[in-house]
Amino acid sequence: MRVLIIGASHAGAQLSANLRQDGWTGEILVIGDEPALPYHRPPLSKTYLAGKTTIDDLLIRPAEFYAKNDISFRVGRVASINRQAHSVTLSDGEEVSYDKLALCLGARPRRLPIAGAELAGVHYLRDAADIEAIREGLAGARRVVIIGAGYIGLETAASLRKLGVQVTVLESAERVLQRVTAPEVSTFYSRVHREEGVDLRTGVSISAIEGDERVRGVRLADGEVIDADLVIIGIGVVPNTELAEAAGLAVDNGIIIDAHGQTSDPDIVAAGDCANHVVPRYDRQLRLESVPSAGEQAKAAAATICNKAKAITALPWFWSDQYELKLQIAGLNEGYDEVVLRGDPDSGRSFACFYFKQGEMIAADCVNHPKEFMFARRVIGERMPVDQSQLADPESSLSDLLKAALSSKV
Repeated sequence: MRVLIIGASHAGAQLSANLRQDGWTGEILVIGDEPALPYHRPPLSKTYLAGKTTIDDLLIRPAEFYAKNDISFRVGRVASINRQAHSVTLSDGEEVSYDKLALCLGARPRRLPIAGAELAGVHYLRDAADIEAIREGLAGARRVVIIGAGYIGLETAASLRKLGVQVTVLESAERVLQRVTAPEVSTFYSRVHREEGVDLRTGVSISAIEGDERVRGVRLADGEVIDADLVIIGIGVVPNTELAEAAGLAVDNGIIIDAHGQTSDPDIVAAGDCANHVVPRYDRQLRLESVPSAGEQAKAAAATICNKAKAITALPWFWSDQYELKLQIAGLNEGYDEVVLRGDPDSGRSFACFYFKQGEMIAADCVNHPKEFMFARRVIGERMPVDQSQLADPESSLSDLLKAALSSKV
């Protein structure tokens, strides 16, 4: 009996480990398209970019773990899935059979459809090879333009400023992080990046990336050209669903899975950035780009393969590191109608922003406020009532607020 895992990702690594933990005694084979064992990706744009860590430092688990648990890896790319034959075909034509299949396919950077985007010196950021190419380009670079002011763009800007590079960030939306945060949080991060020396421009349109064989600038719609020795594009990702779609699995902005990681095929599970499932707390079908969510989905998928029911129930959470700031995000803020601030985002570098919908807390952004983050995770997950006026007072006790919320719930 063989479980075949496609994708040596966070989800793939967690799934392989949990299979053994849940009692799978058969073969486990992981096929990935990178030569390295599964590694942590969030540090790529930070310590790895700065040259402070190696891939070995970032490994999710050491090689000894996989050897001890008889988990095999091979480098390859899967070209197709034959569900009837229970096999996959690799790009070199080799066929590999499976009894159970796990799709941990991840996502790829969204490409910018603009003239000059294919010039040398234009980079996307998703894996270690991308970072190595950027690091090589930085050797002779003084000016870097980052297109996109989402988390990846801003994290990269922070890392490059620490390296002393001149950075310009260009964002088409009217504010940074517009899709995922309240205006108050956007204003805070704009202020911090400008204080750190980033030339941050929002509401701009780009007409072309210019250069001959190599990039030399970015032309804006108004005709201005911003000089650049290197351009990094971070405008989101696209889930890798083509294999699943070609195999006839249910796909809709990700591979559709149920609460146990099961796809529309009883012998195939999926997890990670490529998967889309109903998040119980919000009763909505969602695809989450989150390391913690990938891990939770992988645990459920492994349990399903081992005939042990384990539902995906954890509240989604995320994080972002920029400069000395740790942003911890609890829940999903879509549809909020009110925010409560604890601390002042207009001065200093720590505060919390709580999102409410019809009087109920649904999410929180906590900057250098770990206690508020833990408080929010519990309140949101258990749907507790909270006194907003006390929450807004930085001097109020979170323990007292939690006790009051618990007694109100009872």
